[in-house]
Amino acid sequence: MKNSVRVIVFSIALAVVCSALLAGVSLFTAPFRNANEKAEEVHNILGALNAQIPAEPSAAQLLDIFEKQVEVVDRSGISLYEFRPGGGGNIEAIAVPVKGPGLWGPIEGVVALEPDLETIRGVRFFKQEETPGLGGEIGALWFQEQFAGKKLRSADGKPGFRILKPSAETDINSVDGITGATMTSDKVAAIMDSLAAMLEKVR
Repeated sequence: MKNSVRVIVFSIALAVVCSALLAGVSLFTAPFRNANEKAEEVHNILGALNAQIPAEPSAAQLLDIFEKQVEVVDRSGISLYEFRPGGGGNIEAIAVPVKGPGLWGPIEGVVALEPDLETIRGVRFFKQEETPGLGGEIGALWFQEQFAGKKLRSADGKPGFRILKPSAETDINSVDGITGATMTSDKVAAIMDSLAAMLEKVR
């Protein structure tokens, strides 16, 4: 009986010590995790804006470029990232955070637009839970690079960004989709349409 009590007490003490150690490690590493997450967010924003960044930038370099060239502003309750490459000059592009439901979970990203808020400069979908090798390809550069130069609306001004079947003939407001990922493609198109509607508030 005494041995059983000792085992239970030892187990409880060990659990308390381990919990305290884990809490201490988590607390100690939190600033580093937060800094890395911020650097990753900034990297995606700068990538969408087509900013000039080193091939393998450090977190400090990314944050320095962002602070010098990007200004976060609020327009009608919408956060916009105004890109001024020279710092304080004319706005060259504007990035907007986007978010929407995917097939298996939320999709988050950023869309950079020319100052007309209509022409896409670049996109990055950096948080998603889509099927690897299928819908998960929305995070691949080959898919994202198709958006550069496209418009949120058709040539006659009609809303509705389209993601077509692979190898289909695309036009000013459409890109090639991903084989076997029609539903994810539809979700991304819906996110782009939500962005177009949201931007009506800030034009």
